Amino acid sequence: MGQLPAKKAFDKQNQGGTKTYALVELVKGAPTQMVDRGPDNTVFAFPVVALLELLLLLGVVAVLLGMSIAINAPLEEIANPGLTTDPAKAPWYFMGLQEMQEHGHPLVMGVLLPALMILFLLAIPYVDASREGAGRWFTSARGRRVALSFALYALVAMPLFILLDSAFPPRELLRGLLPNVVTQSLIPLAVLAIIVLLPLLVLWRSKPTPREVVLALFTLLLVSALVFTLTGFLFRGPGFHLYWPWAMPNGYNPFNNL
Repeated sequence: MGQLPAKKAFDKQNQGGTKTYALVELVKGAPTQMVDRGPDNTVFAFPVVALLELLLLLGVVAVLLGMSIAINAPLEEIANPGLTTDPAKAPWYFMGLQEMQEHGHPLVMGVLLPALMILFLLAIPYVDASREGAGRWFTSARGRRVALSFALYALVAMPLFILLDSAFPPRELLRGLLPNVVTQSLIPLAVLAIIVLLPLLVLWRSKPTPREVVLALFTLLLVSALVFTLTGFLFRGPGFHLYWPWAMPNGYNPFNNL
């Protein structure tokens, strides 16, 4: 049996007036051109990205399993409220935060600055909305130079800040001369602001893109967090003073906190 022409088939389906039709979409070009095509500016992430994430997961599990086997971590005795552990350190993943509080008021260093860091991370997609170089480490050769220069800068500037602030703490030197809000909040914030803004001003003279500014700030934030964490973990001993890891007094070993 032959097929009815399109118009006759349409008329036959409409007999009785029980069906309705509507125009849903207009497509420029032949419909077959859209077969097996995804959205523009996208990369098919499976299975490549999924396999990389699986390998990363297995690597993290292997490292944690090795640490749990190699390091003995028994429970200590019940805490004695009349005897404070010296030094009283937070777990290593909070050591950066504890080290920051050593250099200023706890509200500023433990709440306000971490909140600003989180807000900066949340704002990255809105500050840098460009698709150029997406999916490439550091976007370009210039981006790599920016990240490397800011990483080296943080590796020098942040240890110097820690050393100088520990040797000449404003809260002690200016005690009684200025209000505590100045010595414990405004002065540390001003010093940190200068440390962050100084390299940004140098970078700004080269007319950076938003991506490069984000790279610079993120690198500075990441390396600074590592510096503060390692300082608190390795170099803080009894009295929370600075020592070389192999020269801790009273037999203290920083690796015991693991």
